[in-house]
Amino acid sequence: MMRQRPPYRADMVGSLLRPARLKEAREKHGAGKIDQAALTAIEDEEIRKVIRKQEEVGLQAVTDGEFRRAFWHYDFLEHLDGVQGVWLDQGVQFKGIQLTPKGLRVVGKIGFTSHPMIEHFRFVKENTTRTPKMTIPGPSMLHYRSGRQMINAGLYPDMDEYYADLGAAYAKAVKAFYDAGCRYLQLDDISFAYLCDPEQRKMLADRGDDPEKQGEIYAGMVRRALQDKPADLTVTMHLCRGNFRSTFIASGGYEPIADLLFNAMPVDGYFMEWDTDRAGGFEPLRFLPKGKTVVLGLVTSKTGQLEKPEDVKRRIEEASKFADLDQLCLSPQCGFASTEEGNTLAEDEQWSKLRMIVDVAREVWGDPAAPAKAA
Repeated sequence: MMRQRPPYRADMVGSLLRPARLKEAREKHGAGKIDQAALTAIEDEEIRKVIRKQEEVGLQAVTDGEFRRAFWHYDFLEHLDGVQGVWLDQGVQFKGIQLTPKGLRVVGKIGFTSHPMIEHFRFVKENTTRTPKMTIPGPSMLHYRSGRQMINAGLYPDMDEYYADLGAAYAKAVKAFYDAGCRYLQLDDISFAYLCDPEQRKMLADRGDDPEKQGEIYAGMVRRALQDKPADLTVTMHLCRGNFRSTFIASGGYEPIADLLFNAMPVDGYFMEWDTDRAGGFEPLRFLPKGKTVVLGLVTSKTGQLEKPEDVKRRIEEASKFADLDQLCLSPQCGFASTEEGNTLAEDEQWSKLRMIVDVAREVWGDPAAPAKAA
């Protein structure tokens, strides 16, 4: 049989709403009422359940829902060599709400030796007959969230060395996941979408970075991370404009970064947010080269209201005016729980959305299990 490769016609970003039992266990662990072994046992049980649920709704790629994480990005980054999680006076400001005040400080030379998420991936692989998908933040997220002010004095007087070390650390991480059996790896990277927002560009300039150059710097780290990517490893990149308890940060269409995004990085596909007008139109898809795929994030993870299938199909048709239909897939615009708090919708609403995505994909492309083909 011909091997099927992701991204799939019906796919998803990665994180899922945490069930009440898991939330309660994590709270008890945080309060010192249960030990790590007890928490891990509950995590294992709930992850097995959520894997079965993903399989039942018809998804061909499954994740652990990021059930072992508090944050989609910090939990990975703080386990890189030289990086330390810290608590700040205030968190990142979303529209009307602040993120939990976690941050990252670079306290030594950045590298990659080992990582607990390697075992997290192995657990998913051992418990599914579908394609196990691993999601980690893109390399730019360490710099974008923290900036040079969160680098200990004297460590990196030359920022080029910092970017080189970070890219090299990610190359080792990619190899480690591959060696563990990962063939579907996703880099979650909001920075490229944020570079389309004038307010975010001003933030970068105010702290001493050049928003005109930052995109190419970040793309360079991705190229370094993937320069030895095996041919049978699919790497996708997810972009959004912020996702915390159903709020957001940035706005702006993809036009300013589309050429860089699609043509300057050796990734195979892109999960892109298009659930609101804040994301602009589909015109940037005209830069998509043959052989690459875009997964259209047309179904919102921020609310429980179920989209009408006919509306979703109409938007797929609109997107196909700028990129071949065979190079397109469908998913939610982001995860349902980028942090453990989750978005403001119910679990049954989450599953209804994923089931609808599978059904629409079947109507548009036929078998939703079929991977997108290079045009």
